[in-house]
Amino acid sequence: MHDTPTTTGQTRAGAGTGTSEPLSAGLKQRHLTMLGLGGVIGAGLFVGSGAGISVAGPGIVLSYLIAGTLAMLVMRMLGEMSAAMPASGAFSVHAERALGRWAGFSVGWLYWFLLVVVLAVEATGAAQIAGGWVPAVPQWGWVLIFMIVFTVANLAAVKNFGEFEFWFAALKVSAIVLFLGLGVLAICGVLPDTQPVGLTNLTGQGGFLPNGWAGVISGVLAVVFAFGGLEVVTIAAAESDDPARAVGRAVRSAVWRILFFYVGSMLVIVTLLPWSSMRPGQSPYVAVLDSLGVPGAGQIMNIVVFVALLSALNANLYGSSRMVFSLAERGEAPRALLKVSGGGVPRRAVLASVAFGFVSVLLNLKWPDSVFLYMLNAVGAVLLFVWGLIAVSQLRLRPRIEREAPGKLTLRMWAFPYLTWAALLAMGGVLVLMLTDATARPQLLWSAGATCAVLLVAGVRELRQRRARR
Repeated sequence: MHDTPTTTGQTRAGAGTGTSEPLSAGLKQRHLTMLGLGGVIGAGLFVGSGAGISVAGPGIVLSYLIAGTLAMLVMRMLGEMSAAMPASGAFSVHAERALGRWAGFSVGWLYWFLLVVVLAVEATGAAQIAGGWVPAVPQWGWVLIFMIVFTVANLAAVKNFGEFEFWFAALKVSAIVLFLGLGVLAICGVLPDTQPVGLTNLTGQGGFLPNGWAGVISGVLAVVFAFGGLEVVTIAAAESDDPARAVGRAVRSAVWRILFFYVGSMLVIVTLLPWSSMRPGQSPYVAVLDSLGVPGAGQIMNIVVFVALLSALNANLYGSSRMVFSLAERGEAPRALLKVSGGGVPRRAVLASVAFGFVSVLLNLKWPDSVFLYMLNAVGAVLLFVWGLIAVSQLRLRPRIEREAPGKLTLRMWAFPYLTWAALLAMGGVLVLMLTDATARPQLLWSAGATCAVLLVAGVRELRQRRARR
């Protein structure tokens, strides 16, 4: 990174970054570990998985295995770079070091835009659920309450964010573990009024792949973006006491368990219930709990989804503020955002992120099918572009680190460079599939347009800087 301006916050070594990191070291290992586990478990799994089952049938297990493996490879690459060079901007900083300032600028702003737009979806979804419980409070009122609560939490101290995420993630992980336990008992016929299920639902209704491999691939398109959110743990690691060690442990513990939670949940669902009974927009988890006679299954899952949405809102606000702060550190965002509180919190960066996030919420409430839909489509495939730049950055930085500081490679990418190239090819394949899919194509085209616009701005900035140096 470029030299960091003097701030009012505590300054600590950037753990091999060659710069000072003025942010607080308030996150503990338990915060990062649970953030890694719970950060990716959200409404996309609890509700959105129904859409994948409806197109892939029992083959959704393979869809999640493929998508989860891709996410796991990306996290391993990101973990390798973040353990060697921890920074609050994470992959934006890595892209700048590997490819140039244009890359750091582009991936940083794209990811910030992605987070603040998705924040609106999460705030609105949580408000809809809360409105069902307390209809006297209008939807916009709930949104306002959520935004104020989490803004205050993020402004106070980073440990507040860590504690919120720890308990949110603990509830989500506990819900998944309990669901898996009940499901396995039901499959074995151990629960009251249940009989061993066998393979009837896996092999009936058209077989394990009722729509063939085309259904599995369609399932991948439906579920791959549910793995977004893991990246925040590498951003948060920069605010721990030992960033290099913390991010390595968090990535190692998270990726395998998340893959187990996702694939295990899908296997339980399609084993217990006929896949043809699933409907997009309906939670398959609720359907399973209802079939087991769990009282109030719908409300139980509403609570879990509500917590998942608030957790994602909190994590996105944190991640977006740290990303824009890192951009400001490197001269890629207004320098006014560099103001850090005495407790090491970038308060102006938090306020800037929540302000744009609140604008996104208002657009979602006012024009959900027009203005906000265009914004949502514009970030629909950005995650894949970000993942692609992470992979390219790792290809460039790994040999450099091996030459200059091999001791920093405490977490290594498996089978480098072959699995990195395989992951890049898989991402390219997903983008091609999106282009051929009528429902996914608008997201890809709008996201490509947004990416090109950011790249154009980055290119113009680069040319101006070169001319200024001359």
